[in-house]
Amino acid sequence: METVNPDSAQSEREETCTLIKETIRQFAALNLKPNIRKWDEEQQFPKELFHQLGELGLMGMLVPEEFGGAGLGYKEYVTAIIELAKTDPSAGLSMAAHNSLCTNHIYMFGNAEQKRMYLPQLASGRSLGAWGLTEPNTGSDAGNMRTVAVKEGDNWVINGSKNFITNGKSAGITVVIARTGEPGDKHGATAFIIPQGTPGFTCGRKEDKLGMRASETVELIFQDCIVPDTHRIGQVGDGFIESLKVLDGGRISIAALSVGTALGAYEAALAYSRERKQFGKSICDFQAIAFKLADMYTDIQASTLLTFHAAELKDAGKKVTLSSSVAKYHASETAVRVANEAVQIFGGYGFVKDYPVEKFYRDSKLCTIGEGTSEIQKMVISKEILKD
Repeated sequence: METVNPDSAQSEREETCTLIKETIRQFAALNLKPNIRKWDEEQQFPKELFHQLGELGLMGMLVPEEFGGAGLGYKEYVTAIIELAKTDPSAGLSMAAHNSLCTNHIYMFGNAEQKRMYLPQLASGRSLGAWGLTEPNTGSDAGNMRTVAVKEGDNWVINGSKNFITNGKSAGITVVIARTGEPGDKHGATAFIIPQGTPGFTCGRKEDKLGMRASETVELIFQDCIVPDTHRIGQVGDGFIESLKVLDGGRISIAALSVGTALGAYEAALAYSRERKQFGKSICDFQAIAFKLADMYTDIQASTLLTFHAAELKDAGKKVTLSSSVAKYHASETAVRVANEAVQIFGGYGFVKDYPVEKFYRDSKLCTIGEGTSEIQKMVISKEILKD
């Protein structure tokens, strides 16, 4: 039997991560940097960008090669999100929602036919993916969702709405969780695959946001939307349980998004502190600024280690509920602190759009809210550590 050298396998993965970094760095310099301000100010969602990312293999990173994906692990996936978010967190957010929510839900819980039909088009970037759980009146309290699916013969009729859905308008494939049982019942929801153009399925308003403005966030509306039972994912009533498992992995991607956002702000502030002169020397030579940079660097290092630790556990097939929440909580709060300090280091220039840190500052706040607020993460963490 052929044996695999662990050191050799680890070295190969490191080389892959290095290649991913360099590929995204070149792609971002050519396709992102020239357009960031325009996309942000106009809230323009660059859909074609994600088709290009698909051609690079970045839209199906966790999908096996048999379904057209890259067949990589969370370590490589986290590396990609961090590098993309360093340039534009909006692009990192949309890529993460596509990969770890919509695509991963189908990969983790879809049947063989559903995987064969939908994963190749998602992994290639031909279709963008969205995932609908949040509703206007049920954010953290998703168990009491009001979007209802009722079985009628071989079909389901869905009525209700979802909001704050990333990629929602442009998605070719959306996974939606609807209530099929009693409110509050953890076995009272079911997930469905809904392709774009399904009768009764429309897009509502697009949110006018503080940050992440080039990442599309919209309302989804279902009015007697008829979905065949063949589009149901998993067993009836398992949708909420599936969603919690999907979010465990999704929070790793938001931790990575947070690390990338923090790194982008930190690197901009570090470079500026070396260039900016006051009283005859660079401002980084003043202890007040040097200590800010030291705190920023330390927080980012801790968040990075926590994020890759969660990714390592995920790749090993271990439970990541605690580690992903810890990583997401720490990294997202770090992103906000680091971006805030970056603006402070830039001084007045940090408050204007000609410099990059004001955008990192605005973008960072979403990291503490999306895929479970910091308060929800503390609830998850405390529940896990207080178990017998």
